[in-house]
Amino acid sequence: MPSDSTAQRAADPRATDPRAARTRAKLRAALLEECAERPLDEVGVAALVRRAGIGRATFYLHYADLQALAVDACADVVRDAVEALHAWRGTPAPDAAPPALPAFFAEVAPHAPLYRSLLRPGGGGPLGELLHRELRAYSARERELAGAPEPGLVASAVAAAFAGLLADWLHGLIDATPEQIAGRTWRLLIALHRTPL
Repeated sequence: MPSDSTAQRAADPRATDPRAARTRAKLRAALLEECAERPLDEVGVAALVRRAGIGRATFYLHYADLQALAVDACADVVRDAVEALHAWRGTPAPDAAPPALPAFFAEVAPHAPLYRSLLRPGGGGPLGELLHRELRAYSARERELAGAPEPGLVASAVAAAFAGLLADWLHGLIDATPEQIAGRTWRLLIALHRTPL
């Protein structure tokens, strides 16, 4: 199921325009560079468009505001999270997280300040909502295909648990290395999948 932003982009003729795609890529890259130097709430549109080498009006053709750009720039983290959680074949072993999961946490860590601005403790915020929606849809679909009971219920629990754990870890509420948080998260999610209902 596509996200709202994905559906909106598909309906927008600029979504298929290679020039528009290049402009959005420049803006995303410029935002990540700016956020490596200062918090998102200190980034201004003027500095951002200067770094991207585009005009201010062009920015507003593509994004309503900086938060919309930030969510788009961070949307890859959602895709990466969903893929990391489902990067296994056969029966998942509870004691061994798929290698993609610790790699995911390690890749997220350097951009923690930006993600923290979009993902509040507990898993709320625009990035948390997107993560929950995408992960829930994927997990429900997988459970339905496997004929597992209560696909919607378990998918909601898995999505909420993962978004909350990721957010709390990024905000320093859980003290763990990327390897440790990946292992703990994996064991918890496996337990959710195996809970008798």
